[in-house]
Amino acid sequence: MDITSFYPVLMVDEVAAATRFYREVLGFETTFEADWYVSMRFHGGELAVLDHRHETIPVGFREPVRGLLLNVEVPDAAAEHARMVGELGLPERLPLRDEAFGQRHFIVEAPGGVLVDVIEPIEPTAGFAAAYAAD
Repeated sequence: MDITSFYPVLMVDEVAAATRFYREVLGFETTFEADWYVSMRFHGGELAVLDHRHETIPVGFREPVRGLLLNVEVPDAAAEHARMVGELGLPERLPLRDEAFGQRHFIVEAPGGVLVDVIEPIEPTAGFAAAYAAD
Protein backbone atom coordinates (compact mmCIF):
# COMPACT_ATOMS: atom_id res chain seq x y z
CA MET A 1 0.00 0.00 0.00
CA ASP A 2 1.30 3.46 -0.92
CA ILE A 3 -0.28 5.71 1.75
CA THR A 4 -0.20 9.40 0.83
CA SER A 5 -1.95 10.74 3.95
CA PHE A 6 -3.35 9.48 7.23
CA TYR A 7 -5.40 11.46 9.75
CA PRO A 8 -8.19 10.97 12.27
CA VAL A 9 -11.75 12.15 11.63
CA LEU A 10 -13.66 12.84 14.84
CA MET A 11 -17.40 12.19 14.67
CA VAL A 12 -18.98 14.83 16.94
CA ASP A 13 -22.33 16.38 17.87
CA GLU A 14 -21.30 19.99 17.29
CA VAL A 15 -18.91 20.51 14.38
CA ALA A 16 -18.64 24.28 14.94
CA ALA A 17 -17.71 23.97 18.64
CA ALA A 18 -15.15 21.24 17.98
CA THR A 19 -13.65 23.18 15.07
CA ARG A 20 -13.39 26.33 17.19
CA PHE A 21 -11.46 24.39 19.86
CA TYR A 22 -8.92 22.91 17.44
CA ARG A 23 -8.43 26.28 15.72
CA GLU A 24 -8.33 28.59 18.73
CA VAL A 25 -6.75 26.37 21.39
CA LEU A 26 -4.42 24.15 19.33
CA GLY A 27 -3.76 26.42 16.34
CA PHE A 28 -5.05 24.32 13.44
CA GLU A 29 -5.77 26.00 10.06
CA THR A 30 -8.85 25.12 8.04
CA THR A 31 -8.28 23.46 4.66
CA PHE A 32 -11.95 22.65 3.88
CA GLU A 33 -15.14 23.70 5.65
CA ALA A 34 -18.78 22.72 5.31
CA ASP A 35 -21.44 22.75 8.02
CA TRP A 36 -21.07 18.96 8.45
CA TYR A 37 -17.29 18.46 7.90
CA VAL A 38 -14.15 20.50 8.54
CA SER A 39 -10.63 19.48 7.59
CA MET A 40 -7.72 21.17 9.38
CA ARG A 41 -3.95 21.02 9.47
CA PHE A 42 -0.92 22.31 11.32
CA HIS A 43 2.77 21.95 10.59
CA GLY A 44 2.87 18.38 11.91
CA GLY A 45 -0.36 16.78 10.78
CA GLU A 46 -4.03 16.83 9.90
CA LEU A 47 -7.35 16.39 11.67
CA ALA A 48 -10.99 16.53 10.61
CA VAL A 49 -14.33 16.76 12.43
CA LEU A 50 -17.55 15.36 11.05
CA ASP A 51 -21.17 15.51 12.15
CA HIS A 52 -21.80 11.95 13.32
CA ARG A 53 -25.30 11.99 11.81
CA HIS A 54 -24.09 12.62 8.26
CA GLU A 55 -25.34 10.26 5.54
CA THR A 56 -21.81 9.21 4.54
CA ILE A 57 -21.48 7.33 7.83
CA PRO A 58 -22.89 3.80 7.58
CA VAL A 59 -26.08 3.14 9.52
CA GLY A 60 -25.23 1.56 12.86
CA PHE A 61 -22.05 3.65 13.24
CA ARG A 62 -23.55 7.14 13.58
CA GLU A 63 -22.52 7.74 17.17
CA PRO A 64 -20.28 10.53 18.44
CA VAL A 65 -16.68 9.66 19.21
CA ARG A 66 -16.05 7.84 22.53
CA GLY A 67 -12.89 6.61 24.16
CA LEU A 68 -10.47 8.62 22.03
CA LEU A 69 -7.28 10.23 23.34
CA LEU A 70 -5.32 12.63 21.13
CA ASN A 71 -1.66 13.18 22.08
CA VAL A 72 -0.23 16.63 21.50
CA GLU A 73 3.50 17.07 22.18
CA VAL A 74 4.69 20.50 23.30
CA PRO A 75 7.99 21.94 24.54
CA ASP A 76 6.53 23.13 27.89
CA ALA A 77 3.55 21.26 29.36
CA ALA A 78 3.44 23.46 32.49
CA ALA A 79 3.04 26.61 30.38
CA GLU A 80 0.29 24.97 28.30
CA HIS A 81 -1.42 23.80 31.49
CA ALA A 82 -1.41 27.37 32.82
CA ARG A 83 -2.90 28.61 29.53
CA MET A 84 -5.42 25.86 28.80
CA VAL A 85 -6.65 25.11 32.31
CA GLY A 86 -5.80 28.32 34.14
CA GLU A 87 -6.59 30.99 31.53
CA LEU A 88 -9.05 29.25 29.19
CA GLY A 89 -10.78 27.18 31.87
CA LEU A 90 -10.82 23.95 29.85
CA PRO A 91 -12.15 20.91 31.74
CA GLU A 92 -9.12 19.19 33.28
CA ARG A 93 -9.45 15.41 33.40
CA LEU A 94 -5.92 14.59 34.61
CA PRO A 95 -3.81 17.14 36.49
CA LEU A 96 -0.30 18.07 35.40
CA ARG A 97 2.16 15.43 36.54
CA ASP A 98 5.42 13.70 35.72
CA GLU A 99 5.41 10.04 34.72
CA ALA A 100 8.26 7.57 35.23
CA PHE A 101 7.91 6.45 31.60
CA GLY A 102 9.12 9.86 30.37
CA GLN A 103 6.26 12.34 30.17
CA ARG A 104 5.16 15.51 31.93
CA HIS A 105 1.53 15.80 30.92
CA PHE A 106 -2.06 16.68 31.67
CA ILE A 107 -5.37 15.83 30.00
CA VAL A 108 -8.22 18.19 29.10
CA GLU A 109 -11.56 17.42 27.50
CA ALA A 110 -12.29 18.98 24.10
CA PRO A 111 -15.81 19.62 22.80
CA GLY A 112 -17.39 16.33 21.80
CA GLY A 113 -15.82 14.39 24.66
CA VAL A 114 -12.42 13.85 23.05
CA LEU A 115 -9.55 13.77 25.53
CA VAL A 116 -6.43 15.79 24.63
CA ASP A 117 -3.25 14.62 26.37
CA VAL A 118 -0.74 17.50 26.32
CA ILE A 119 2.72 15.96 26.65
CA GLU A 120 6.23 17.23 27.21
CA PRO A 121 8.80 14.46 26.80
CA ILE A 122 11.10 14.22 29.82
CA GLU A 123 13.85 11.82 30.83
CA PRO A 124 12.38 8.41 31.77
CA THR A 125 13.51 6.61 34.88
CA ALA A 126 16.11 3.88 34.48
CA GLY A 127 13.37 1.26 34.66
CA PHE A 128 11.72 2.63 31.51
CA ALA A 129 14.74 3.88 29.55
CA ALA A 130 15.43 0.44 28.05
CA ALA A 131 11.87 0.25 26.67
CA TYR A 132 12.56 3.03 24.15
CA ALA A 133 13.76 2.11 20.67
CA ALA A 134 17.08 3.62 19.60
CA ASP A 135 16.89 6.40 17.00
